[in-house]
Amino acid sequence: MAIGKQVRLFLVDGTPGGMLTAEIMNWTGHVIAASRSDLAEFLRREEVQRTGIYLLLGYGIDDPDETLIYIGEGDNVGERLKIHHRSEDKGGKDFWNRAIVLTSKDANLTKAHARYLESRFISIAKAAGRTTVTNGTAPPPLPLPEADKSDMEYFIDQAKIILPVLGVDALRSLPSPAEDAEPSASNPATSSPVFEMTLQNFGITAHAQETDGEFAVLEGSAARPAWVGTNHAYDKLHQKLFAAGVLVTDGALARFSKTHVFKSPSAAGAVVTGRNTNGRAAWRDPKTGLTYGQWQEQGIATPEGR
Repeated sequence: MAIGKQVRLFLVDGTPGGMLTAEIMNWTGHVIAASRSDLAEFLRREEVQRTGIYLLLGYGIDDPDETLIYIGEGDNVGERLKIHHRSEDKGGKDFWNRAIVLTSKDANLTKAHARYLESRFISIAKAAGRTTVTNGTAPPPLPLPEADKSDMEYFIDQAKIILPVLGVDALRSLPSPAEDAEPSASNPATSSPVFEMTLQNFGITAHAQETDGEFAVLEGSAARPAWVGTNHAYDKLHQKLFAAGVLVTDGALARFSKTHVFKSPSAAGAVVTGRNTNGRAAWRDPKTGLTYGQWQEQGIATPEGR
């Protein structure tokens, strides 16, 4: 059974779009986030003057669905944010519209710790592939004493929990085809079987899994190489995945070069089949024969007479 976490959010100005702080019970880390428009007030916060890590988040100009991220560190994070707020011709960054700062409540985070976290955050974000990391270089992690390294890895584990609560998925790892489909103490987030979709006439078999509330088609799954259905937004998604290298040509088929998270099982099914598809009915558990929709409905009582 998975152990729950208590995340405390505080809306500084009482509005959902304003500055907020976030903490996890019994974790010394502290997170504070604000929009770029609130930067002046943000810089006056004591937490932002500490040694820590910061994330700058924004969207691509050519592709508004592309999330960009810059990861940095500083002895005084606020001073670094001032530099990034400048125009690009003065050494700043124009793309970002939100900043998130991670520090320590006990002020025990040192420059060496911050540089270690910066390196690890960049590596994790690049490996996850959910965002475009705009850092030009990824410095190697500084060697730390064994105990300090353990503390920083724990800090990273907690950041992976709290950042998605704030809508930042950059550090969330993707499910792997090798993962056990059953929940376990070491893998509590995995809660679904590996679903399958086949187009036997075309030799297409794809596998997908719902992990931690996300529906992902697994690396190595096959798909149609071209859209054959009527014009639809999923047609553009199909093209986009080819352009991004997520889908690659493999003989007469296309194949997922890496695991990809979709917004719905129907979006995933449409990309696999090349046409509009009801994902709740098309994805099936090959072991039980249950569709994805039937699997979701397990344990839900149906009102009598309906």
